[in-house]
Amino acid sequence: MALVAQSGPSPTAARGPRRVPRTIALVGIDGSGKTTQARLLAAEMLAAGHPAAYRQNAGGRHWFGRLAVLVGRSDAEDLFGRRGTLALESVLRWLAIARTLLRRAVRREVAVMDRYAVCQFASLRAHGARPWAEWSARLAYRLFPRPDVTFLLSVDPEVAQERIERRGYDTETMDYLRAAADAYRSLPEYPTFVVIDANGTLEQVTKALKAEIGLDQA
Repeated sequence: MALVAQSGPSPTAARGPRRVPRTIALVGIDGSGKTTQARLLAAEMLAAGHPAAYRQNAGGRHWFGRLAVLVGRSDAEDLFGRRGTLALESVLRWLAIARTLLRRAVRREVAVMDRYAVCQFASLRAHGARPWAEWSARLAYRLFPRPDVTFLLSVDPEVAQERIERRGYDTETMDYLRAAADAYRSLPEYPTFVVIDANGTLEQVTKALKAEIGLDQA
């Protein structure tokens, strides 16, 4: 079963009628199901009458990797270097989040976000960036408000790697997946996350997410 293991106060604690959050972020390591679940959750909210939209806040690493292969390099870091890749990723994710929040303000929609600022902080830690790199990123990203709720999709690295291999268009080493999982748990924001066990089936994880924001009562 997909169980909820909460690290901090849940937005669904008993306090009268539930208010649907306007910004929902799904974060976690590669292979945790962020993109799939964010799309499904946005569709479920829309079907329930909420003006929700899926928004991706990717950093472009996947596309950097594809570009690297096209020019004869092994991956993005082989093309741009580790620091260069992390810098490009930070800038592109910042621009994606800014666009998402602007759209939310203009269209008055519920933004279901695939990744958010904490993904960049975790990426920096997992890739062994120096502390000043994360400090600089936090300085740049502090413009953005914290989402109303941040779901951390927690998945075993072995399960994540199997999913990545199954989708067939990229790879991640076990060492990196473990480092990324540790990085999320080490973030100062971790106590504010609502942690969802994402090792279960697609339906189980979706059900747990819907329950947390009250869609199971709609």
